Amino acid sequence: MPIGQRVIFIGGGHNALVSAFYLAKGGFKPLILERREFVGGGAITEEFHPGFRASTLAHNVGPLRADVAADMQLEKYECYMMHPNPRLFAPAPDGKALLFYNDHTKTASGIAQFSVKDAAKYIEFAETLENLFPVLNQLLSITPPSIDSPSPEDLWNLLKAGRGIRSLGKKGMFDLVRWGPMAVADFVAEFFDNELLRAVIAARGIFGTALGPWSAGSTAVLLLRAAADPHPVGSAAFPHGGLGSFTRALAESARQAGAEIRTDAEVRHVRVKEGAVTSLILANGEEISANAVVSGLDPKRTFFHLLDPSQLDPTFAQRIKNFRSNVTVAKVHLALNDLPSFPALTDAVASDGFLKALSGRIHIGPEIDYLERAFDASKYGEFSPAPYLDVTIPTLLDPTLAPEGKHVLSAYVQFAPFQLKEGNWDDRRKQLGEAVVKTLATYAPNLPGLIEAVQVITPQDLETAYGFTGGHIFHGELALDQLFTMRPVLDWARYRTPIRNLFLCGSATHPGNGLTGASGANAAREIIHALR
Repeated sequence: MPIGQRVIFIGGGHNALVSAFYLAKGGFKPLILERREFVGGGAITEEFHPGFRASTLAHNVGPLRADVAADMQLEKYECYMMHPNPRLFAPAPDGKALLFYNDHTKTASGIAQFSVKDAAKYIEFAETLENLFPVLNQLLSITPPSIDSPSPEDLWNLLKAGRGIRSLGKKGMFDLVRWGPMAVADFVAEFFDNELLRAVIAARGIFGTALGPWSAGSTAVLLLRAAADPHPVGSAAFPHGGLGSFTRALAESARQAGAEIRTDAEVRHVRVKEGAVTSLILANGEEISANAVVSGLDPKRTFFHLLDPSQLDPTFAQRIKNFRSNVTVAKVHLALNDLPSFPALTDAVASDGFLKALSGRIHIGPEIDYLERAFDASKYGEFSPAPYLDVTIPTLLDPTLAPEGKHVLSAYVQFAPFQLKEGNWDDRRKQLGEAVVKTLATYAPNLPGLIEAVQVITPQDLETAYGFTGGHIFHGELALDQLFTMRPVLDWARYRTPIRNLFLCGSATHPGNGLTGASGANAAREIIHALR
């Protein structure tokens, strides 16, 4: 296809914006069609109560892959990232707490109050992830190789990856191969004795998944995330103005590069003739001809809602049908008239450090077994009365998100099944909110009296309001059998599809590990190669 022809993107999520930027830079004319009134997908800022705004779904940047950040220069578009230190505060019901700083030695000094052995092991663990980082990070930026007929580029990428793995040494290689299939509970137990420390580290392997800490392969998810950020507790990067300012800047950067963006433009159907994309039909009846289409939506929505399934190869259609994408995550936002008090901070930091300690992420899940019990409930169509929570109070870093002197508390809730055994999410929405408040009150007793409003975003809302099939925030389960050459499905992990000139760029493609832009950047490279 000659350069200058139009490539149409379905959906304006962050990966689509990144991909469109690179296609525009490559001389193509990308057009992004977004059904809502603003772009962003799962990275948006919305008002949920008069005067109170929150990062509706995602509340933390991945981080954005370094080369993407350098190319798109978001600071030019007034996107200012805030990096709290400590990154994470983890209270326990007994009043003790751990704080995780950017400085591993400082973190270890706090851990030493619980266990001198664990303090030393924490330094060792952090160094292990940092040693793995360049090896794993390289895998995130390549296209998964063709299994049947690898190209010269595939072989070169595999050779480089092999060299990287060999650089780990015999023990390092053995550990990497052994760790991937392990349950993350076993993985952290190899390093630490303290239950709170184990639970905080293990949580990275189960966040946003249908996995508990005792689930096989959950360590692979932790390592996938460590490939983007090697810090033991992961990223804590918050854009001023919420996640909406992040995707707004991505959109402006894409526009400046030459991309066109249309909002309130819902795609209803992708027309295919003789095995190739021909045009798109919008909800208002408008038809737009297309030489190539890139879907930023999840695979099930793309292939079963926008295409005639009879045009798909039956084997491929069956694989997509079996692609696991039922979420176990909900989101709760609280509008507060004051800052909640966490007594566990009294012994953990000096009084002048309270605000700093609460300005990063707050981990609620004090033991491995606590996390597993929360997961157990979801397996039987229920949510736990004591859920695992990943919490932020974004107004400590960015007071513009709430009226003066007031605060927003935002919590990821796990585990909340897409299908409830009893009742439905409309009936039980309030009950989930109450479970979150009650759980938080164990650690911040004054919280219930501060609440002005509660917003509960259920797994059903994630599908109906935000367009995630099964409510899955990563477009599909992060599990060993759905990663790398099997993401989304075997034989189709290279951003292409069986429909000629129809591509995927969303989180259901490799590496699919959150707000890093990696899937979008990788897809752009393959799309440009295919179209040229």
